[in-house]
Amino acid sequence: MSATPGTHMKDEIEQQPAVFADLLAAREQFTQVAAAVAERRPRFALLAARGSSDHAALYAKYLIEVLLELPVGLTSPSTTTLYGARPDLTDVLLVTVSQSGGSPDLVAVTEAGRARGALTVAVTNTADSPLASVAELSLDIRAGAERAVAATKTYSATLLALYLLIDAIRGGDGAHARALPDLAATALDEARDPVEEAVQRYRFAGRLVTAGRGYSLATAHEAALKLAETSYLSARSYSGADLLHGPVAAVDSETAVLAVCSAGLGGESTREVIEAVHQRGADICAIGSAASKTPAAQRIPLPETAEEVAPILEILPAQQLALGLALARGIDPDNPRGLQKITKTT
Repeated sequence: MSATPGTHMKDEIEQQPAVFADLLAAREQFTQVAAAVAERRPRFALLAARGSSDHAALYAKYLIEVLLELPVGLTSPSTTTLYGARPDLTDVLLVTVSQSGGSPDLVAVTEAGRARGALTVAVTNTADSPLASVAELSLDIRAGAERAVAATKTYSATLLALYLLIDAIRGGDGAHARALPDLAATALDEARDPVEEAVQRYRFAGRLVTAGRGYSLATAHEAALKLAETSYLSARSYSGADLLHGPVAAVDSETAVLAVCSAGLGGESTREVIEAVHQRGADICAIGSAASKTPAAQRIPLPETAEEVAPILEILPAQQLALGLALARGIDPDNPRGLQKITKTT
């Protein structure tokens, strides 16, 4: 427990540029695992994860479908652990994402998948974890110990690790990721003032909706989780397209909307969503490299990157916002009520 509320979360947010640099320096592990995957020529990919890692897996789903053009599914661990399903996974790539590597259901899914023919890859921050031991291949995200309950650096490091793996499978050299350490440092520094303005604007908000499309949908989901678990804010996340298919009816002048809007096809589509909720009187905060092109009342701009790596930067000001709102509401985000660092579901 930190002496000053939020100390661990603040420190771990600030560590992210260095974590990115270290991970990029260790890119060889990704090329080795990627070569093994490419040699097996999987016909399908499955992703298994929980919590923040589930949002990272969603990001990987977009990467695999777009960059590798493979069909991808997100597993339901309970079909294995509760119902005993054992589908034939011959020629399937199963990637299990878990920062701790200690969730029993994810270990069970990976073990069962390997037994049924899948090529299993564990992506974890704990190289000697049970998950890493049961997977055929494993990747260390190298984020170091994370003391705050809310995942920050382990989440963004997982995103970068998944990008480096998938990019290497397609034969890439990680070029789009090389500038991320410097860009992350710039993003964290330049976001401080607009994030503080957003904290003052939304510190008494009762409900908030987050939205994004494409790669940025993962950011919208993770931002809502961070706000809920650290600030106890009632936050719901939607694909921008799904938001317009019904939930938009509940959006009005009493609703705060956090829209993730970066340069690229997903951001262009999200701007249409922002226009729609703006017309309904919503109080909008836009995060991303295309935030300045929106009618949002509050904007948190970010450096522009290739769209496929934008979520690695997008989450940074969302983490700062979650930290700031928690402290403004008198909450210690290092010790949110009812939560532990490792959640062991079965």
